[in-house]
Amino acid sequence: MNVRVVVTETEYKKAESVFSSVEGIECIPTPSEEEALARNITLTGAKHAIVGTEKYTGSLYEALPPGGVIARFGVGHDGIDKAKVKKAHLYCTNTPGVLDHSVAELTIAFILESARKIVNIVSATKNGKWFPLMGSELNNKTLAVIGCGSIGKRVAQIAAFGFQMKVIGCDIREMEVDFLKTVYGFQKIVKEFKEAVVDADFVTLHIPGNQSTKHFINGDTLKMIPSKAWLINTARGIVVDEMALFHALKSGTIAGAALDVFEKEPYQPVDSACDLRTLDNVLMSPHISSTTNEASLRMAKRCLQNIKFAEAHEYEKMDIVT
Repeated sequence: MNVRVVVTETEYKKAESVFSSVEGIECIPTPSEEEALARNITLTGAKHAIVGTEKYTGSLYEALPPGGVIARFGVGHDGIDKAKVKKAHLYCTNTPGVLDHSVAELTIAFILESARKIVNIVSATKNGKWFPLMGSELNNKTLAVIGCGSIGKRVAQIAAFGFQMKVIGCDIREMEVDFLKTVYGFQKIVKEFKEAVVDADFVTLHIPGNQSTKHFINGDTLKMIPSKAWLINTARGIVVDEMALFHALKSGTIAGAALDVFEKEPYQPVDSACDLRTLDNVLMSPHISSTTNEASLRMAKRCLQNIKFAEAHEYEKMDIVT
């Protein structure tokens, strides 16, 4: 008999070919709203759940049986209450490594757009206006990569070897500097944010979202960024203080921002008077950094792999997050 797994509908549709054909597991699409999700777990007898970015606070943890897996379809897991996972004797897993290319490529797309003003030019041209706005080349520009994990390293590699950008890395961990320079094109790695961004044309964030990094980008750190620079965030919304960012963009403290993630998703301004959507120097997308066909298939396979490991009691092989 197949093991039953509920999969939130959005995630199911992203990789239906995988979820509908996996051997030994029956994947059941279900609404992502917590009460409906929990109800379907009970009705179907599902042992595990594959979920997206929604925040779950109560009934999900009560509905799954001990030993069950809450598998995040992605890397970030701030929507899952790990204390309740532990109390209910469940496991929470994610999918590290499988979306690096997708996130890195969107980051580079944001950098290119901000340099060449593509969105504004395309919109104007389609509306009958002929405004060939002046852009900038990426060659020899400075990119500060904040967080030199797998995604940050991939961004650096594309920027350094593809566009001949000067790439400065910033990470609080001890890093193999020579290896990072040779393989990924970093010119140097520093630990202080201020040092990393001092001459940056672009600052891209690739740090995890948690309480220690909440509002890492704030009024003080924004003042450290040169006024010519664009801020790119394809990491987590929580790392940016959106009120402080609004004022920095409005006043010209920084040149612009390209954002794929937000404190509240779908985006809602923290204050209606500080709506990022009203600013011309802001690019916004609806958390699509990992929304590619290829990444979705890899995430689905990794979620199911984690569940299979749990079924086999091979817990040491799982991508468990705590």
